[in-house]
Amino acid sequence: MLRGRESLIRLVGKRRRLLPHRHSLLSFPISLNLRADEDGEVSNTKMEHLEDEGVHEGEESVEMSCPICGCKLSGNNNTINSHIDVCLIRGTKRKLTQRTLLEMNFSSKAKVQIHSSEREELENHFFNNFVQNSIHGLCDVGAIEETKSNLCGSLLNLKCEMRSEIDGPSNNTVGVDRTDINVDTHPLFLKDEVPDYDMAMPMDGISGMVLETFIVGRRFSNEKELNHGESIFLVRDPLNAKDPNAIEVISADSGSSKVLGFLPRELSQYLSPLIDKYCLSFEGRITSVPKCSLDVVPIQISCHKVVSNCSREIDDIEIFKYLWKNVWQVIESSKNCRASATKYQQNFCVFVQEVLRSNPHLFTDDEKKFMESFNSLSDDCQRLFVRLYTRKGPWFRMSSISYPEILDPLRAMKELSAAGFTRSFNDKNELHCEDINGILNLLNVAELREIMCILKQNYSSATRKRDLIASLVSLFEDGFRTLLPSMILDRTCGCIAISSKAESLFWRTERLFFLNGEQDLSAFLLVDLGIVKYPTYKSIITELIFSGRDDLLAYEEAIEVAQMIDEALDGNNNELVLRCIKIAQSHISSMHTKVNESSIYESVVTFRSCFSASWVYSKVILLGVSFLERERRGTVSPLLVCPMVSSAAVHWICTCRNLELSGTSNTISMYSSAIYLLKQLLECFTCDGRRGYWMLRLSVDLEHIGYHDESLSIAESGLLDPWVRAGSRMALQRRVLRLGKPPRRWKIPDFAKSIKRKINEVHVRGRPLNSEMGMKSRFYGEDGEQCGVEQLALQYYAGEGGGWKGVHTESGIWLTIFGLLMWDIMFSDVPNVFRTRFQQNVACASVVVTQFILQTAPLDLETDSFYLVRKDKIEYHLRKIHDGMAEEILITSWESHLGTACRGVNWDRHTLPDLRAAVGCIGGPCLALLCQHLAQDYRSWSSGMPDLLLWRFHEEYNKAEAKLVEVKGPRDRLSEQQRAWLLLLMDCGFDTEVCKVSPEPTS
Repeated sequence: MLRGRESLIRLVGKRRRLLPHRHSLLSFPISLNLRADEDGEVSNTKMEHLEDEGVHEGEESVEMSCPICGCKLSGNNNTINSHIDVCLIRGTKRKLTQRTLLEMNFSSKAKVQIHSSEREELENHFFNNFVQNSIHGLCDVGAIEETKSNLCGSLLNLKCEMRSEIDGPSNNTVGVDRTDINVDTHPLFLKDEVPDYDMAMPMDGISGMVLETFIVGRRFSNEKELNHGESIFLVRDPLNAKDPNAIEVISADSGSSKVLGFLPRELSQYLSPLIDKYCLSFEGRITSVPKCSLDVVPIQISCHKVVSNCSREIDDIEIFKYLWKNVWQVIESSKNCRASATKYQQNFCVFVQEVLRSNPHLFTDDEKKFMESFNSLSDDCQRLFVRLYTRKGPWFRMSSISYPEILDPLRAMKELSAAGFTRSFNDKNELHCEDINGILNLLNVAELREIMCILKQNYSSATRKRDLIASLVSLFEDGFRTLLPSMILDRTCGCIAISSKAESLFWRTERLFFLNGEQDLSAFLLVDLGIVKYPTYKSIITELIFSGRDDLLAYEEAIEVAQMIDEALDGNNNELVLRCIKIAQSHISSMHTKVNESSIYESVVTFRSCFSASWVYSKVILLGVSFLERERRGTVSPLLVCPMVSSAAVHWICTCRNLELSGTSNTISMYSSAIYLLKQLLECFTCDGRRGYWMLRLSVDLEHIGYHDESLSIAESGLLDPWVRAGSRMALQRRVLRLGKPPRRWKIPDFAKSIKRKINEVHVRGRPLNSEMGMKSRFYGEDGEQCGVEQLALQYYAGEGGGWKGVHTESGIWLTIFGLLMWDIMFSDVPNVFRTRFQQNVACASVVVTQFILQTAPLDLETDSFYLVRKDKIEYHLRKIHDGMAEEILITSWESHLGTACRGVNWDRHTLPDLRAAVGCIGGPCLALLCQHLAQDYRSWSSGMPDLLLWRFHEEYNKAEAKLVEVKGPRDRLSEQQRAWLLLLMDCGFDTEVCKVSPEPTS
């Protein structure tokens, strides 16, 4: 796979059915600012600035003095704010308070809710008592921060909810520094909408109070038939595998006490401790019978047994009141929701509402009105739309659409079409050229061949469905525009597809909610089923990812270009690939993204640059560089590349380098185009962790076309770049040593001695199974079984190699150890790094969405800001690891967060005993240095670690030791990243070596 394509595929995610800007992008005139100098070198023409010192059209330029450093400023609000941000980050002496800064007319006030110490103390007191004494299945909990993630899923947010309820609404707002602002995200159902429960009501006062709720989980019921007015009662189900707080609804009329279903999870969360601890009992009746047997069932329940206040402690009474208040609020809030909503239907509505609530500035009034109209559709319409939206499509046969929860699919299709959410093909005159391919895919091979026979076309050469469709599309374009649609319609009986407007808007909504292309609506399902559990964190949002609609639209267009080049590579459409490269290059040029701020400021905000159009285009260009380098041998026609580099320049290079013009011009043209693109990336992105790889490729490509001096100069300048790190830096250093020999360079670089250090090597021989080039080496192990080189090396070290125990893990075990040791640091309260979060404070019939937290790491983990923003916490934590507390931290983290998704942590592959052995043998000082490097630059150091981690214990000396081994097969060699890791580990004090496996000599 081309370098950069895997990353681009993750960025694009699930491919869109429709690309709204495809035609405009392909027809847009591309102006390539490329020319060949007189000496044949490729350069770019000068570009005029689109803006003058940051003053945008329509904005008024102001002059003022910086309230921090005192220097004179002129420009618009963005320019002034950016300058003040830099001053604050540099730690310049402040002349005004943070409040005064935020109250100036060029910056809006921030609002924060203040929590008094008394309220915090009361909250912690309530939470501790509640967790330790009232919740099923917890006995010895300990500190809140160390145990809250170990609670069952329905209790993860209890403390957060208690905070908001104990605090109540606050009208106090103060201006604070932006890194201290604590702004809660908007819940989907505001607390103000729910009537406050009277906390002064005595415990005896709830007897006979009627609660209206629902029976859910009907698929697990023993009784499918229900009767209106049927009597019921509630029974706890503490052994429920999915929810230890589960409450069963039992039929009182049947002699066998059949289970009708369960109470909603959100309600059971608060009602179960009331039943267990306070001996409450509930009875009731069914108030309505739904049409579908699997739908939720409305019921009324009332309490018939209450323990008197006099027999309870004051603390117990307060906890009781708190729990009952939450029960009451859940019951009241559920009245705002549809009683018949399915899980996936409610999840879809919830995430749409959350995006509209948190990003209203990114949608026009018409778009918001269209998306909000989804809530007014019938249940069948909503369910059908979500079903179709999550399927591949884009077209579906109407006759094949059938779902058990959708009572009238045909009526739902008509309503969706009338509302503009879908489009249909019911008339032969409605078929358009761009839809023909998708509709033909609905037909099977037999139907396609039948159409070809009727049209009297020869299809003997077309045996695959793809070939038959291509032939029919060609016939449609050649004149069968009337006959072919009729024949398709006769066989499909009508088709339906998501409308382009709905597709575009809901794709945008999905992107804004998840902020990546890898997650989609299935993430909700995984949480609902308990398959995936996400970590708990606090979402503090003070700055927007997309400041304006224009930024978002540019980002969306860039994603389309990324998808187009990915599709073109799949289809071997080299012309379209080059077209996408030129589009990206043109946009990069026009954006003029070269920043003038300090590298410190850039490192703090760099994670937000991943959501810019220029960043996406840079990935397209990097993939284009890999494509051009791969096609250097003439697979691509020279005419496709000639617009980038003139033929005169190529001819000049061949003449000067004494190269054969025939067969060489295309190769040089390819490399020259790649060189230009790399130069442009380096010019536009001055503060980027990818600069090391760009520098390396630029140096290599220059050497390929014979510019050895220029290649050496690029490598030397790369070593002066602070953004060139890890393996890229190692590769450039080795290039400087190789190219910088006399007479080009006479002085030996200072780093030469360090780079040339010898890494210990061990040679192991084995009986080979295969010796083919391009295939992974396989050997027979000591037990006679087939194995890879890593397993063979493990067998060697376990035996004659010294009695070592170990695992083949590469980077896996190290990232797992780092994630577990630094868990509290990763998920600490830092503004703006956790954004994928929403909270619904209600139980909506069968759908109980308490809180979906769908991030497995902070957004800034792979940036320099991860360490800078948390520097004090990280250094304090590293000192504890250095002093020998790593194993204790590891055990606590494992037991508290077992099974919770976290970046780098693999719960299935590594066991706690293995991790404890590894941590214990490595030792605190080495482990602290390793964690420090990962914290400072996770992106550069999270790959390339040694293959094997070995350890052994010497009981007689009460001593343990560890060894790290990189294993190489007969035809393998160390990569620069692996070499950089081995030298770094040697500097940290690790015992490292390279194990080379080779075949046994034949007699």
